[in-house]
Amino acid sequence: MSTQTLSGPTSVPAQKQNRMSFGRWFGAVGLRHVVGLVAVVFAAFPIVYVISASVSTKNTMADANKLFATFTWENYAMLGCNPDLAADANKCAKVQYFWQWLVNSLGISTVTAVGTVLMGAAAAYAFSRFRFTGRRFGLNALLVIQMFPQMLAFVAILILMTALGEVVPILGTGSAVALVAVYLGGALGANTFLMYGFFNSIPQSLDEAAKIDGASHAQTYWTIIVPLVIPILAVTALLSFIGTFGEYILASVVLGSGAQTSWTLPMGLYLLVGDSRAPELTLFSAGAAVAALPVLLLFLFLQRYIVSGLTGGAVKG
Repeated sequence: MSTQTLSGPTSVPAQKQNRMSFGRWFGAVGLRHVVGLVAVVFAAFPIVYVISASVSTKNTMADANKLFATFTWENYAMLGCNPDLAADANKCAKVQYFWQWLVNSLGISTVTAVGTVLMGAAAAYAFSRFRFTGRRFGLNALLVIQMFPQMLAFVAILILMTALGEVVPILGTGSAVALVAVYLGGALGANTFLMYGFFNSIPQSLDEAAKIDGASHAQTYWTIIVPLVIPILAVTALLSFIGTFGEYILASVVLGSGAQTSWTLPMGLYLLVGDSRAPELTLFSAGAAVAALPVLLLFLFLQRYIVSGLTGGAVKG
């Protein structure tokens, strides 16, 4: 019995691979990555630059050109310091109320955001669901009003606050309540029109079903409509918070005559760079980096509502 061994090369059929050429791949996929990378670098570079300046040992932005060439926590430790205990009393005096300014800004921005949502949502619901005389004129008026920035009226606001302060001091200059009232008045038009489109995307059959079940307008609004429009409420609150947290012009007009302890954070930080002879640039960078944290945390918390809130009312007007 003999065993025959077959020798010779055995070839496995190669699978046909459809490889995309580099040009086609770059046009279909690669270009997107390049554009995204450029956008990220363009947006992140100012942030990295400011953080680098905040930990610099030299009080100059030129030293920050070499990112993180020097490193110190001294600028952050200086925020909210006590001038009587600090080595540099003059420098410390400029930021001794930093944390008070931050609390003031957080309080004013939070109250403004909540008030904007409550007032804007109620107005948007009324325009969306009710039919009354002057409804179309009111919508057009809101559209026209939001074309003019609020800062155009700061002279009139100052005169009005001064006159009101003689009768009702809490509504006069130097009062945080007056500043919140100014912010609410300026944001009501734009935010109402923004929420109006989202309210129109909610079927009116839900209102009719609730009415048949005996629900009042208030019950329909709070128990049925509001839970469905949470995305646009979150977006409105976020935009209002960001807009008022970093606002300087109106805050300086209303609160400029008050004590430094009543100022907002942008007003306080301006002290660091307002003097062109001796600007505290690195200290300002440290304060700006700390001030960005509340906005960042709020943005991350409301992130899931942003896309749906901005696009939900885009197809129905």
